[in-house]
Amino acid sequence: MKVPIQKWGNSLALRLPKALAHDARLVHGSEFDLRLEDGRVVLVPLKKRRPALEELLARVTPENTRSEADWGPAS
Repeated sequence: MKVPIQKWGNSLALRLPKALAHDARLVHGSEFDLRLEDGRVVLVPLKKRRPALEELLARVTPENTRSEADWGPAS
C-alpha cells in the first residue's frame, strides 16, 4: 500500500488508511512504539495494560472518596 508522507507543522505525518487501521484494530488514541530497524520504520502497537490493584489504590485521595451511604438496617 503506497501512502504519502505529509507535512504537519514542523513534523512529518503519515495517515493510516481506514481499512488498514480497522484490520489492525487501531482506534483513535492508540499508542505505538516507533523505531528504526535496519533502515525500516517499524510501528508496533502498544497494548494497554490493566493497572494493578496497588496502582489503583495509590490514586485514592480524600478529595475523590465518598462518604458511606445509609441504606437502612441489614436484613
